[in-house]
Amino acid sequence: MNEPDSEPPPAASREAQVFIDDFILFLATERGLSTNYQLSTRRSLETFATWLAAQSVGDLAGVEAGHLSEYLAHRKRAGLAAASIKAEAVALRIFFRFLVARKSLSRDPGEFIAIPRIERYLPDTLNVPDVERLLAAIGDADPLALRNRAIFELLYASGLRISELCDARLENIDLDAGWIRVTGKGNKTRIVPVGAKAREAISRYLANERPALVGPRTGAEIFISNNGRKFTRARVWQLIKEYADLAGLTANVYPHLLRHSFATHLLSNGADLRVIQELLGHADISTTEIYTHVDQRRLKAVHKKFHPRA
Repeated sequence: MNEPDSEPPPAASREAQVFIDDFILFLATERGLSTNYQLSTRRSLETFATWLAAQSVGDLAGVEAGHLSEYLAHRKRAGLAAASIKAEAVALRIFFRFLVARKSLSRDPGEFIAIPRIERYLPDTLNVPDVERLLAAIGDADPLALRNRAIFELLYASGLRISELCDARLENIDLDAGWIRVTGKGNKTRIVPVGAKAREAISRYLANERPALVGPRTGAEIFISNNGRKFTRARVWQLIKEYADLAGLTANVYPHLLRHSFATHLLSNGADLRVIQELLGHADISTTEIYTHVDQRRLKAVHKKFHPRA
């Protein structure tokens, strides 16, 4: 005799689904947040709504602060990483704030939801001599040396994310004025200065190397591959690993390391933290503040090495 099928888990209420759809539309149209952020937020809210249905909570008006705490504890017991739990807590808080603002709910159960603290690890950086060694490893006789040097110089000179570098377009750079316009996270555009060394390297690449790479399907991206296509993030990773090995660098060198080094070197030379935040395109100053800890660590190391009573 066959055992009866187990009942499927309760589905999220129709009301909850409508509210979630409205909220994601708000994130897309009014906040301009990225598709990836919209998808992850939808997934978090739909998971919560399904759990809520299993607790026999009929609608969102019946949600209490205790439900939110219990849900996050449930997610923690399920093995969700601390960073993911924090992201879900933030999603719930702004979701309920949105519903109250739109008068879909009369009270906000997420107002006092505790956002878990995440242990923050200090980013690795290269010192200035190591950056110079990395750049010097690109020999003039190397295939596409002008392009590769221009890529590394721009990453370090302007602190770009690797995706921003690969998406950078010819119409968005002004070498005479010394700036580049890039689109970062959340489709936010910013203008970043380009230093003299990087401008020189990019100018040489554009004049002497890029024209020979152009093919029928070449777009307006600044950096293109030897088949005329848009340069990929994976290829930037490969190049930086190859040249780090040639330079004899023992550190784990990767593209974002040049961004970290850019910020740390600016700070150690007296740049204002707010300026660094703007250059990096950080939405929150707390993200930029991590570099103050890196600089303090460097100062402590120098003190310990050179002070007679350290």
